[in-house]
Amino acid sequence: MNGMGFLKRWLGGAPEEAPPQQWRKAARGARVLVVDDSPTIRAVLGRMLEAEGYAVAQAADGESALALARAQPPALIFLDIVLPGINGFAVLRALRHDPLAREVPIVMISGNPQATEQYYVQRFGADDFIRKPFGQAEVARSIDRLVRAGRLPGREAAEAGGTGAAPAAEAGVVALSARPAAAEAAEPARDGMAGLAA
Repeated sequence: MNGMGFLKRWLGGAPEEAPPQQWRKAARGARVLVVDDSPTIRAVLGRMLEAEGYAVAQAADGESALALARAQPPALIFLDIVLPGINGFAVLRALRHDPLAREVPIVMISGNPQATEQYYVQRFGADDFIRKPFGQAEVARSIDRLVRAGRLPGREAAEAGGTGAAPAAEAGVVALSARPAAAEAAEPARDGMAGLAA
């Protein structure tokens, strides 16, 4: 998603989006890190993602999130802003400066009604923002935006490329591999996102 699309959504105007049945999904078996201090949010968001075929890892605080993201960079991170210890903004900044994790798409989540959070989320380099409470549609819409922007490999492209993730995920095997191989093929599309990483 480009900066203007984020700004339009932030100010209340929604860019054209595909109907729910046409939302694109990330590669099956893609590893998604969910970071939230609420066990309920981690469990519910984790189940939503697992139902769509993603492998989910969870962290309850910023320090654990940084350790997991650096040890095995995920394909996508859902990151709460208010966390014990270091907050989500500090985690976001640290990941954007880490050579191993700087290219991982990050969707910030918060229940705080202050619009200023969305401004800082964009300024620090987040790819998207979801306000709590959220449902399956908001999560799917955010993933769709990232796939369309080239930040995540789409399910069709990754499976056509023969990553081997689909059979393992369908057999119930959770593959916690690093970013899918198709992510490297999507990197040239990242150039249009440079303004968000400021």
